[in-house]
Amino acid sequence: MHPPCYNDRKSPRAPFHDYKAGVYFITICTKDKRHYFGKVQEDIMHLSPLGKFCQQQWENVSEHYLYATIPLFVVMPNHIHAIVLINQETEVAVKETARECLAIVVGGIKRSVSLFARKHQIDFGWQSRYYDRIIRNQREGNNIANYIENNVARWGSDEYYSKNP
Repeated sequence: MHPPCYNDRKSPRAPFHDYKAGVYFITICTKDKRHYFGKVQEDIMHLSPLGKFCQQQWENVSEHYLYATIPLFVVMPNHIHAIVLINQETEVAVKETARECLAIVVGGIKRSVSLFARKHQIDFGWQSRYYDRIIRNQREGNNIANYIENNVARWGSDEYYSKNP
């Protein structure tokens, strides 16, 4: 039973998805879309030290979360796009739904990047929430992969583009 404050809240869960496993497209933004992770120059992403650390966290997700795989991601100046695969067949993940596992992975990465920033006295903040979308089929997955792979080249026209450094 949820506390009364949740009674009017709409569930973010998709009624057509069983959440035992899943492939998700996620976007995580920095606070106020500030450029903490580096800059794009001549269609090349130049990562800051914080951006390099963030990239390493995504590259090593499976070492920390045995049920998660990141087949594709990009770190941009003020956001990250990733495809996250949650495998519910692993022993660790059996007790949780895929969406809860996804939240654990995203929360863990956000926490580790924040701790790195604090340790190195880097002014940094995340937007409080993140966007996730269930990838329902191959065509949708291919379109999202194409979007991620071309994100740096399309930076000037990206919806997250801003000139504030």
